[in-house]
Amino acid sequence: MSSRNLHKFLFEGLPVRGAIVRLTDAWQESLSRRGAARAFPAPVRALLGEMTAAGLLMQSNIKFDGALVLQLHGEGPVKLAVVEAKSNLSFRATATVTGPVEPGAGLRLLVNPNGQGRCAITLDPRNRAPGTQPYQGVVPLYDDQRQPLEALSAVLEHYMLQSEQLDTRLVLAANDEVAAGLLLQRMPLAGEGNLGGGADEDQIGRNEDFNRLALLAATLSAEELLSLPSTEVLRRLFWEERLRSFEPLATSFACACSRERVEAMLQGLGEAEVLSILSERETVEVGCDFCGQQFVFDAVDAGQLFTPDRDQPPSPATLQ
Repeated sequence: MSSRNLHKFLFEGLPVRGAIVRLTDAWQESLSRRGAARAFPAPVRALLGEMTAAGLLMQSNIKFDGALVLQLHGEGPVKLAVVEAKSNLSFRATATVTGPVEPGAGLRLLVNPNGQGRCAITLDPRNRAPGTQPYQGVVPLYDDQRQPLEALSAVLEHYMLQSEQLDTRLVLAANDEVAAGLLLQRMPLAGEGNLGGGADEDQIGRNEDFNRLALLAATLSAEELLSLPSTEVLRRLFWEERLRSFEPLATSFACACSRERVEAMLQGLGEAEVLSILSERETVEVGCDFCGQQFVFDAVDAGQLFTPDRDQPPSPATLQ
């Protein structure tokens, strides 16, 4: 299910660009695919919603054919949270939760209680040449004074400043119905940087136009971001500015899992391992962490995977 709910815009005559996204049906579909029995605690769902909004906003701002993968690696109850946003603005999200989650827990309690968490952003080109590695940037979840960052928006603003020298302001919010975000960025010089194009270092933190607009964006509450249409948010915040808006872009939930991918993964495990699993239970069951779909293989299915005339995969594959 897709809808045109990501709006990009420029401030006329000012070196600032922006984007706003408000996910409803696609976000609810993403959550429902996991099923009630496997649902994440509410704070984890909210964190994944903010990550999804942020991933789509960042993906929309770069000229890149491939996947942007936003990851939080933690030491709290959330060991890993992952959002993948592709260049067609489809997305999927999941998390690994290994401990109890306190009601209302934020980023610090979920991921970074002892200051050892980190954020990674990976750009994986769709047609990446064999043997080449995707671009990845990693930052800790604290600021330059080693103070823990309390919000995902602050982590990503810090990331963009440290990794790309880009002044950025993000406002993020999510619940079970809506995942939304607003991004402002000082426009970079052409041809520099990886994620956003780079910027003039002499202007970092000093551009009065960006600073003024960032202060206006900071007045946006989570309730307003979740409840108001995107056009109304922009009108309320920037009613004195001249905005040039572009055609809205469609976003959608999409998962790349398939039975064929699972078959390749099982072939990569090897016949002995698969038969060992079958000796303990009647079937081999593999579930997709992103969408919750279950793939079931009985003894006949497994036997067909290893028949001599069946094409073998060129290398072990994983379920992506």
